[in-house]
Amino acid sequence: MNPPPERGRRSTEASVNRTRMERRIACYGEGMEQARSAGSLVLRPGVSFNGVKIFSATMFAERDQLGEKVTRWMAEHPHFQITEISVTQSSDASFHCLAIAVFYYEPPRGRA
Repeated sequence: MNPPPERGRRSTEASVNRTRMERRIACYGEGMEQARSAGSLVLRPGVSFNGVKIFSATMFAERDQLGEKVTRWMAEHPHFQITEISVTQSSDASFHCLAIAVFYYEPPRGRA
């Protein structure tokens, strides 16, 4: 029995989005550890963080662009060493909230 078309389409979209994210993070190499149950991806094990940036959205269009927003922010801050990315979803009867927490280490700036 075939799944309803809508469900199959969503599954395909999720697979495509997951593949895109995997390609984006592939450049970080073999040092990554993934905690699938927690929705967390550790990019630099053993490196502590000293900053965190939270991205969140509740509306569909905002949730759809959230990954692009994170990618743009990372490109604008190349001196930050991303240590971990955590994705969480929460829902109630009306809204679905998606949050992406980016943990990073910002090296000390030179003294003037």
